[in-house]
Amino acid sequence: MAKRIISTILLWTLVLGCAGWFGPRGGIGLVTVISVLTLREFFQMLKSMGMDPFDRLGLTLGALITVAPALALYFPGLGISFTSLALPANLLALAVVLFSLRILGEREPHNRVETLSWTLFGLVYVPFMLQFLVRILLLDQPHANTGLGLTIWLVAVSKGCDMGALLTGMAIGRHKMAPSISPKKTWEGFAGGLMFSAAVGAAIARFWDGLLPTSFTPGVAALAAVPIAALAAVSDLVESIIKRRAGTKDSGATIPGIGGVFDLSDSLILAAPVGFFVFSLL
Repeated sequence: MAKRIISTILLWTLVLGCAGWFGPRGGIGLVTVISVLTLREFFQMLKSMGMDPFDRLGLTLGALITVAPALALYFPGLGISFTSLALPANLLALAVVLFSLRILGEREPHNRVETLSWTLFGLVYVPFMLQFLVRILLLDQPHANTGLGLTIWLVAVSKGCDMGALLTGMAIGRHKMAPSISPKKTWEGFAGGLMFSAAVGAAIARFWDGLLPTSFTPGVAALAAVPIAALAAVSDLVESIIKRRAGTKDSGATIPGIGGVFDLSDSLILAAPVGFFVFSLL
């Protein structure tokens, strides 16, 4: 637990320092690095399942997919809005074409279909979903740092669910939530995670309102935090399913007390697109 707390403090120092020094562009760079490292660990787990993913090409395309909204904004000659899914969708289509061509002669017959499908799933599940964080960072209404504030809020709410669920589950957890997937998770912990996330979301909206839209009141923030936190919990379970299939406890050992980068970013994968949708309404 001590290692987890220290790592959490250091990671938040990194996030806030990057945001303070470099603003939204620093956030975009950080999200891209996290996306690529998460996808790398995903590909490593595929190899332990007996697959042979196109990892180098996949990581290159994953980086481009993640940063695609920023490319659309900073290069207006592309003729695509950063809010449009056209560019990341085109990159996914390109991945399908390239992987399909390579699969014809570069992999063993017994795992060609699985390798192709799992590699493409990795691109959709990790960089395509995390590119919504880049879209949030690029939101600039009512002021230039709105997207940055909303992104930090989303990360805090998503990771707050993890912390709230852990503490509540340790204290009063009795009823198993998904024993065949993650035996330690309980319904009491899940409820505690939702409440903790709502409190974190409301607190940030109350004391850090200068970086958030005026419509994002503490009450609205608390309500918005609930579905985002719930999906963060689901994301964690999905990663547990993948890890069980790969026969590993953690996706890696990069972060002491937490595990790999995938163990850090998992809760953001499903929360990011829903967060972007909610923020767009506001």
